[in-house]
Amino acid sequence: MCFFPPLFHFSSLLSFLATHSLSLLPNASEAPFNLVPHVDNIETANSFAVTNAFCSQYSRGVFAIFGLYDKRSVHTLTSFCGALHISLITPSFPTEGESQFILQLRPSIRGALLSLLDHYDWNRFVFLYDTDRGYSILQAIMEKAGQNSWQVSAICVENFNDASYRQLLEDLDRRQEKTFVIDLEAERLNNMLEQIVSVGKHVKGYHYIMANLGFKDINLERFMHGGANVTGFQLVDFSNPMVIKLMQRWNKLDQREYPGSDYTSALTYDGVMVMAEAFRNLRRQKVDISRRGNAGDCLANPAAPWNQGIDMERTLKQVRLQGLTGNVQFDHYGRRVNYTMDVFELKSNGPRRIGYWNDADKLVLTQDQALLPNETSGMENRTVIVTTIMEGPYVMLKKNWEMYEGNEQYEGYCVDLAYEIAKHIGFKYKISIVPDGKYGARDPETKIWNGMVGELVYGKAEIAVAPLTITLVREEVIDFSKPFMSLGISIMIKKPQKSKPGVFSFLDPLAYEIWMCIVFAYIGVSVVLFLVSRFSPYEWHTEEPEEGTDGLPSDQPPNEFGIFNSLWFSLGAFMQQGCDISPRSLSGRIVGGVWWFFTLIIISSYTANLAAFLTVERMVSPIESAEDLAKQTDIAYGTLDSGSTKEFFRRSKIAVYEKMWSYMKSAEPTVFTKTTAEGVARVRKSKGKYAFLLESTMNEYTEQRKPCDTMKVGGNLDSKGYGVATPKGSQLRSAVNLAVLKLNEQGLLDKLKNKWWYDKGECGSGGGGEKVSHYVNQRG
Repeated sequence: MCFFPPLFHFSSLLSFLATHSLSLLPNASEAPFNLVPHVDNIETANSFAVTNAFCSQYSRGVFAIFGLYDKRSVHTLTSFCGALHISLITPSFPTEGESQFILQLRPSIRGALLSLLDHYDWNRFVFLYDTDRGYSILQAIMEKAGQNSWQVSAICVENFNDASYRQLLEDLDRRQEKTFVIDLEAERLNNMLEQIVSVGKHVKGYHYIMANLGFKDINLERFMHGGANVTGFQLVDFSNPMVIKLMQRWNKLDQREYPGSDYTSALTYDGVMVMAEAFRNLRRQKVDISRRGNAGDCLANPAAPWNQGIDMERTLKQVRLQGLTGNVQFDHYGRRVNYTMDVFELKSNGPRRIGYWNDADKLVLTQDQALLPNETSGMENRTVIVTTIMEGPYVMLKKNWEMYEGNEQYEGYCVDLAYEIAKHIGFKYKISIVPDGKYGARDPETKIWNGMVGELVYGKAEIAVAPLTITLVREEVIDFSKPFMSLGISIMIKKPQKSKPGVFSFLDPLAYEIWMCIVFAYIGVSVVLFLVSRFSPYEWHTEEPEEGTDGLPSDQPPNEFGIFNSLWFSLGAFMQQGCDISPRSLSGRIVGGVWWFFTLIIISSYTANLAAFLTVERMVSPIESAEDLAKQTDIAYGTLDSGSTKEFFRRSKIAVYEKMWSYMKSAEPTVFTKTTAEGVARVRKSKGKYAFLLESTMNEYTEQRKPCDTMKVGGNLDSKGYGVATPKGSQLRSAVNLAVLKLNEQGLLDKLKNKWWYDKGECGSGGGGEKVSHYVNQRG
C-alpha cells in the first residue's frame, strides 16, 4: 500500500490503522497477513512531486494507493491510476465523472443539502465555496435555483484572507443577507467562522448551513452563545460502540504523535478496513495478486498496467461493511451508496440531532419538540459567566479581598443585583471582570466589538450585569432587559473655592446699582429739604434779645435746616437714629416722611438679606450648562473613550452637541479617558480647567466620595437607562427581564441604590445635587 497524506498526523493515523486493522475486523483470525504501509509525505499541490512519489511507489509493487488530493493533483492521480490499473482509495472530496479505479470514501452531500434547502424554503441566500471541492454542488444549486426561482449569490472565497472575509461580510450585511450556505474545507471554514464572529454576524437573525460532514468537529461555542441558527450534517455517530471502542484506544496514545481526530480520520479508518476486507476476500477466492519484483516504469509508452489491477478494483468495490461512518458500500464507479448522514442543529446547550438523510427516505426530521429544553432548563447544572466592569459603586474589591475566593471578592450594586437575579432564576454564576476595562464599542475599521459587549458577542460570557447603557447600536448585536436604573449624561467639574465674608461683605445684600441710587437719593432728599426750608416761612424764626444782652441778636441762625443740617437729618433718618431738629413746615414734613418710609423699606430688606449672606459660604461656578461649555475655550471637556456618552455626541444632530463633539475629537492632548476613574482624577487635578461628561449616577456617586471636591452642574443632557445584557437569542433573556421587573416592583432596586450611593456616602448633605451654596457656621 502507498499513502499520500499531506499532513503529518495522517501518517501516524494510517500506520496505526494498518497495524491494528486486522484485529479490528470481525473474524480477524481468518486473515493470516499484515498490511504494510509505505508512506510518502508530499505537498499535493506540486504535480511533479506527486508524479515522482506515485512512480516510486508503483515500482515497489504496491497493491493500492491511499491518499488525499486537491484540485491541482486530482487529475494527475486519476490518470495514472486509470492507465496502470492501480486503485486509489481516498477520503478527499468526491470527483465528478466516472473514474474506474477511484474509490471515494466521502459520500456526496449534494442530495442532503438540496433537501435541507427545500425544507427551510429559502428563496434567497448566499453560497460561499472554494474550488477545491469542484463545482458540482454549485452546479446542482444553480440548477435547483432556476427551477424554484431562488436568488442565489455564489461567491468563491478561495484566495480570501481575513480582511477580505470581513469586507465581504460587511458588504453582504449592507445587502441584508441573513442566510448562508458555506461549502469550505476545514481550515478555510475555521477562518471564515472566526471572521463571522469578529464582525458580529453570529447572532440571532442569521442562519448558516455548513455543507460538510463533520458538524461536531466545528468549534461553534461562540455561535451557541451568539444565537445564530446553524445547521449541518454529521457522518460519524459518536454513540456507535465501534466508534467508542476505537476512540478509547486512540486516546491512550501519545497526543503529540496522534492528535485528535475528525470525520476525515473516520473515513481513513474505513478505507483501511475496506482494503483489509478486500485482501481477505481475495485470499478466500485464491486469486493470485502477488507482484514480484519491479512492477515496471509508470511512465512507459505504451503504459504497462498491472494485470491483477482489475481484480483488485472489482474486489474493493464489492466490499460492504459497517465502519465508523456507517454502512460502507460502493457502486460501479466507486461512489458511496446506501449511506445515512445525521442532520444537526445548534441549540443553546450544544449540537442536537434533528433528523437524518439517506437516498431512500430523503430528509427525515425526528426532532421531538416535547424534548426541547425550555428557556432555563439545565441552568442549575452549569455555571453562567457574568461579565462586568470594575467601577464603583457597581463592582469593587472588598477590603482584604485576598482572603476571599470567587464572587466573594467583590461588592457593589451590580454584585448585589447579579446575586438577586441568579436567586430569582435559579442558576450558579461566576463574576468575570472584562479584561480591557471597556463597556463596549465597535471599531469603525475592523468592525470588532470590544469591552463587555464584545464578551457577549463573541461568546466569552452569557450575561452582563454592569452600568451598560441601552443604545441602538448595541441592541443590534445583543439583547437588553428592561432598565434597572434611569439616568442621563451630566457635567462634572471641580468644586470652586469657597469665598468667606470679607471687610466689605456688608455691601453684598444689595447690588452696586442700588447702593448708588441710595447715595443719590440721600443727597437729593437733603437738597430738597434744604430748599423747602428756605422757601417756607414756617422754618424761619426770630428771637427777642434777652435782658442783659444789650439787645444783640442771638448766635442761633434764623433757619435750622441749612445744607449741613439737612444732610445730617437725612443721614440720621437713614440710620434710624434721628436728630435734634425736625421740620416744622408742611412741605418739609412731607419730604421727611417720604424719606422715612423709603429708609424703612430699604433697611428692612437689607437686614433680611444680610442675615443670609453672613451665614453662607458662596461658591461661584464658571459652568452651569452644556451651552456654557460649548461657548468657551478655557475649560477642556471630554468623555469616556469607549462608551455610550461618546457615541451620543458623535451621533447628535443638535447644534450645541455637534460643536462640542467637533472640539472633543480634535482637541490636543486628547480629552477622552480610558476609564471613568481616570476622568474623575483628571477633573480633580485640573484646578478647574477640565470638565468630565459622564452618566449622572456616577456623577452623583463621585460627589458623595472623599475628598468631596467634585460637583454636578446643570441638568442632564439626555435620558436613558442601564440594562442587563445577554447575547442575541439567549435562553436567559426572558428570565432576566422578568427578574428585573420583579425586583423593581418589590422596591429592591431603589434600596440598592440608596445603600450604595447615600447610606455609604462620605460627604454628608454637602454633596447634594446642583446647589451652588453650602450652609455653614449658622449664627444668631
